[in-house]
Amino acid sequence: MRRILASSFFGSAIEFYDFLLFATAAAVVFPTVFFPNTSPTVATFASFGTLAAGYIARPLGGVIFGHFGDRVGRKGVLVTSMLLMGIATTLMGVLPSSAQMGAFAPVLLIILRVVQGLAVGGEWGGAMLIALEHAPGGKRGLAASFANLGAPAGAGLAALVIGVAGRLPDEQFFSWGWRIPFLASLVLVAIGLIIRLKVAESPLFKQFEAEAERRRMPIVEVFTRHPKNLLLGVLVAMSQLTISGMSTVWAVNFAVSHGADRSGVLNSKALSSLALFVATIISARLSDRFGRKPILVTGIAAATLFAYPMLLLVQSGTVASFTIAVMAGQAIQGIILGPLAAFLAELFPTAVRFTGSSLCFQGASALGAGLTPVAASALVTASGSVALLGGVWAAVLLLCLLAVVLTTEGRRRDLATMV
Repeated sequence: MRRILASSFFGSAIEFYDFLLFATAAAVVFPTVFFPNTSPTVATFASFGTLAAGYIARPLGGVIFGHFGDRVGRKGVLVTSMLLMGIATTLMGVLPSSAQMGAFAPVLLIILRVVQGLAVGGEWGGAMLIALEHAPGGKRGLAASFANLGAPAGAGLAALVIGVAGRLPDEQFFSWGWRIPFLASLVLVAIGLIIRLKVAESPLFKQFEAEAERRRMPIVEVFTRHPKNLLLGVLVAMSQLTISGMSTVWAVNFAVSHGADRSGVLNSKALSSLALFVATIISARLSDRFGRKPILVTGIAAATLFAYPMLLLVQSGTVASFTIAVMAGQAIQGIILGPLAAFLAELFPTAVRFTGSSLCFQGASALGAGLTPVAASALVTASGSVALLGGVWAAVLLLCLLAVVLTTEGRRRDLATMV
C-alpha cells in the first residue's frame, strides 16, 4: 500500500508540476515572450487564453483515458499519460519565442498545451483510483487524496523553481532562464515512470475485468445512467478549482502588475502550497471519520465568506498582503480538496468510475480553473475594481454549496456492489 500511495503521489506531483508550471509561466513569462507586440492587457488575455486551452482539453483527456481506464485497466493509462506530459513540457522548453518564429510560436505553444491537458485529464483519474481501489473502506478518503496531494506539491515545486529562475536579470530570464524548469521535466518523468511501472493493477478493476471488456462506451453509460451525479460532481469540484484559478494564476498576475515584487509573489505562492498540502491531508482524514459532505460544506462556506476579502488583499499590490491572501485561500482550498477525490469516485460504479469521476473533475477544471483567470481579468477590466468579481465568485460558490447538499453521502458505500 505504501508503494501504491507513493506512486499516486509522486506521479501526480510530477504531472501537475508540468501542468501548473505552465500556469505560473502564463502569468509572468508568456505575455513577454510570446505576445511582445501587444499592450500588457491584451498580452495577459492572450497568455491566459493559452492557459485555458489546456484546461479545456482536460475533459477530452478524461473521456479518452477514462474509456481505456474502464475497459483495459488503470495502470497502463498512468504510464501513457505521464509520457505524453513529459514530452509536451520538454518541447515547451525549447520552443522558439515570437521574436524568433513569429506568430507560429504561440500556435505551437497552444498545441503543446492541449497535449498537456489531454495527459493530465487521464492522470488524475488513474492516480486517484489506483490508490482508492486498493484502500480499505474506512481509509478511502485519505488514500484518494494522495493523487490530489500531488497538485500542491507539483505547484509548489513549479513556483519555487521558476521563482529561483526569476532572480535572473530580465534579459536572461526572458531569454533562457524560464526554459530551465520546463527542461527539468525530462528527469522528473523518468523517475516517475520507474515508480509507476512497479505498481499492481487495481483489485476492483480485476474483479470486474471480464465485464469491463464487454462495455464498449463507458461515456454513454455515464450520460444515460448517471447524469445527475455527473452534473452535481462537476459543480462540487468547481468550488475547489475556481479557488485554484483565482489564487494561483489570476492573483499572481494581478499582484505583479500592480507593483508587487515578482520573486516575492512567486516565493509566496510556493510557500502557500504547503498550506494546501497540510489542509488537504487533515480534511481527507476527517472525511473518513465524519463523511465527505460535512467537510465539503465547511470548506465551500469558508471560501464564500473569504472571496471578497481575498481580492482586496491581492489588490493592495504588496507581497505581504498577497501572502496572506494566497495562504488563507490555499488552506481553504485544501479543506475542499481533501475529500473531493473520494467524493467523486463514490458517485459512480467500478465499470464507469474512471470515466465518470474524471469527467466531473476535468469538466470542473475547464470551467473553474481554466476560464476563471480570463473571466476575472475581464470583470476587473470592465468594472475597474474587484467588487463585481467578488460578487460573481461568491454566487458561483453558493451554487457549488447547493450541489453538495443535493448529493448522497458516500463514505460507507460498498464500491464493489455499486451498479
